[in-house]
Amino acid sequence: MTKPLQIFMEYKIKPQKIKEYEASMEMVLATLPDYDVTEVEWFVAEDQPYLYVEMFEVPTVSHYQALKKLRQSTEHPVFSSIVPYIEGGEKKIHCWAFQRKDV
Repeated sequence: MTKPLQIFMEYKIKPQKIKEYEASMEMVLATLPDYDVTEVEWFVAEDQPYLYVEMFEVPTVSHYQALKKLRQSTEHPVFSSIVPYIEGGEKKIHCWAFQRKDV
């Protein structure tokens, strides 16, 4: 059985757009489960102003690749709703996948 992947997404929000971004994120977070996303967490950095991180799990590498493509583009009507609030736009949405290691 394949282990789920832990996904980290990170981006910086324009200071004057925090309220709009956070309002748009409600729909983004509600849409993620439609893509088999689980264990969603959303953070704002304590020591780096306006830096936000999303962490969640996806079941396969294919899920990760498809979701990463959608999130780093302006194609999806919900996911792209946050792009205007991100410093540098969709190209500044950083995304990484990690495989959990057993100890």
